[in-house]
Amino acid sequence: MGRAGEGPRPQPAPARTAPAHRRTRRGSPADQLPRRRLLNTAAAADGQVPDGAHELSTGQTNRVWYVGGIAPYVLKHYGDAARAANEAAALTLLARHGAPAPTLLSADPRADPPWTAQAAIHGEPVPVQDLLDELAEPLAAVHRIPGQHAGRLAGARRHRSWPDYLHDRLTAYAKAAPDLAPVAAALRIELDALALDGVEPRLLHHDLQPSHLVRAPRRLLLDWELAAFGDPLSDPARLAVRLRLPDPAIAAALVHRSGPGAGRRMALYWHIHLLADAAFATDPAVRAFAHTRLA
Repeated sequence: MGRAGEGPRPQPAPARTAPAHRRTRRGSPADQLPRRRLLNTAAAADGQVPDGAHELSTGQTNRVWYVGGIAPYVLKHYGDAARAANEAAALTLLARHGAPAPTLLSADPRADPPWTAQAAIHGEPVPVQDLLDELAEPLAAVHRIPGQHAGRLAGARRHRSWPDYLHDRLTAYAKAAPDLAPVAAALRIELDALALDGVEPRLLHHDLQPSHLVRAPRRLLLDWELAAFGDPLSDPARLAVRLRLPDPAIAAALVHRSGPGAGRRMALYWHIHLLADAAFATDPAVRAFAHTRLA
């Protein structure tokens, strides 16, 4: 499971109502798009920050710039090459399936620094009170995309099964937060008891939160650094942690065909996502909340 997402970055926007930092985001491979202006933008994007680019975030693991012009785009420099590779792979796959995501114009995860260029999107973030209703349709389109392995799409080891991936994550979380090793051990027991080897991996966003769904004008999901293949129920479990829902089952309705043992699976994933935050979240408040819920 991923650690806390970085969220949206402030950005300038052409006129209209939404705050500038919510209006320009990113997007699927230019070679699959018919619009010449995007192809031209992709050719121009080489990972370098051009004159006149406006930086959207500073002091973060990643640095992001809005590059204006006839075909504006967002340039993203990553602190972690694996995340760059994973986001590029996810956007490429999403474009192939026509799924609701931004357009990747170009990328080089092996560069120094690793980077992607994504078409700028002007859209309104979906309000929190509307999130569950408006997320169901785009998330269903994502979950229809099958995977051949479990875990991250690129930049990390591929796992033969979903339980294998979850055991690997529990090991990482227990190592990062030794005081929570007993929690990780208890979750391993529940994971084995659920016998999830039969889960067919599907594409997961794995960092759902209010800022990552926009109306542009169709609903698009943004920020795919933590995308993975696995059980679709893991996505609403992550969202339940983000929204601090009193019962993770509230978000389970986002997955229409959840299969047997959905309640126990949802509870397991919710606890694993909390453990991920407790171990790796960069925001002290997020870490403290996760520790409290796991206590």
